[in-house]
This record gives sequence, C-alpha cells and structure tokens, in this order.
Amino acid sequence: MADLYGDLSKVYEAMYQTFINYEEEFAFYYNILKNYHCTSVVEVGCGTGHLASRFSINGMDYIGMDLSESMISIARSHNPLLTFLLADMRLFRLERKVDAAIITGRTISYLVTNEDVLGTFRSINNNLNVEGTLVFDCIDAAKFIPYIKDGIDICHNASFEGKDYQRMSHWKPNFNESYLFDWQSHYQMKNDDGAWIDVGTDDSTIRTFTKDDIVLMLELCGFKVESITDRMSYAFDTFVVVAVKK
Repeated sequence: MADLYGDLSKVYEAMYQTFINYEEEFAFYYNILKNYHCTSVVEVGCGTGHLASRFSINGMDYIGMDLSESMISIARSHNPLLTFLLADMRLFRLERKVDAAIITGRTISYLVTNEDVLGTFRSINNNLNVEGTLVFDCIDAAKFIPYIKDGIDICHNASFEGKDYQRMSHWKPNFNESYLFDWQSHYQMKNDDGAWIDVGTDDSTIRTFTKDDIVLMLELCGFKVESITDRMSYAFDTFVVVAVKK
C-alpha cells in the first residue's frame, strides 16, 4: 500500500469522497460510541481526516492517528485545530487514555499477520480507559474469498471537483497466511480533452477475517466482544465489531 497512502494520497482523497458517505459513516460510529457513554476517541488509521471535524463538532474529544505522513498532512490541513499523530497502530502510546478507539474503512485489513493484529489490539487496550470501547470493521472472509476464488477484475469510477477518476483492480486470493488477497490497482484521471491518463499503480496484500478469528484475538488481548453486525461497504461484505476492555 506504499503508493496508495503515499504518492497517490490525493487521488485516494478524491475518489473516496464519492465512494463513502462520510456523514452516514460518522453517524454510524458516533451513535455506537454514545451508547457506551464515550466522550473521547482515537481514530486509528484516520487517513485524511474526514470524520475528525464531525466528532469534534458533536462534542467528542478527538485524536486522529495514521502511519502515512501524506495522509496526516492532508488531515491537518482540513482540521488545523485538531490533534493528529503520526504513529504505528501496532505499537503506540497516547499522552492520555481515551474512552474509545475506532478503526474505520476496513483499515485493519492491512494487518496481514496475526502478530500485527494482536499488537494492534494490545496497543489499543493499553490506551483505553477502564471499560473502554473498541469499534472496527473487517472484510468478511466467509463471503468475500469465495467471490474472488478464481480472481476477479473490478472497475470503480468517481467524479470529484470536476475531475473524473477510474480505478481498475484485480483481486485474487493469497493463502500465504490466513485469508489474504492480492489487490493490484491502476489509477487513471480524465484530462481536459476527455482522454484517460495514467496516475499511478498500487499493489497491496489485504487480509480478510472470519468472525471466529476476531473473537479469539480480541479475547487474547483483554477485550470482551459485545456485538458483531453485518454491514455492506461500497465494495465489500463487511462486519462491524464492538468490544469492551475487560
């Protein structure tokens, strides 16, 4: 994912504006956190910070965190009064503990080894207050892997601020560890003459999860699973997990 969250960060920013309804995304996570009486949150893998101002405006003490310098730079430009940290989700420490952590946009999918996932859950647990809440979404292996078992080509189109973008992707299973898949993507933008020009490419290995995988790893890291709910995203069958620090 080096190119997507580095050199291609501005393209990511433009395309995901149309892929995701951020107002709905915010409302979904905010309502969960309010149900658990959370007043502070760290967004792990905050990307370009589309949820940040929404949490802040609604009275939540918000911290954004991401491993990508270019993503953090864009997030800070959009939200100059909020706190954004450049940090690795697998090993981080906040200055003060928070009531909740969220991982949105299937960001957990980039943790391809069990130790990556366990390290992330442990770090989050260490940075939560007593009975703190963790909420995140996963690509559902049971639904997605059979769908791409023979390899599949997908094209996504998006328009933002007068420019048209296209992403052509190839997905195929990769069983080196657990239920991975390789995601090869090619990005194009339409120029003023109406011709498509190459913007860049990205090759990533992505992890999907079974619900049993997630329950076990959370238990090992000091969490109790409260709920697992199926939720379709723009391209993937996903499920959302709510867990509480023991």
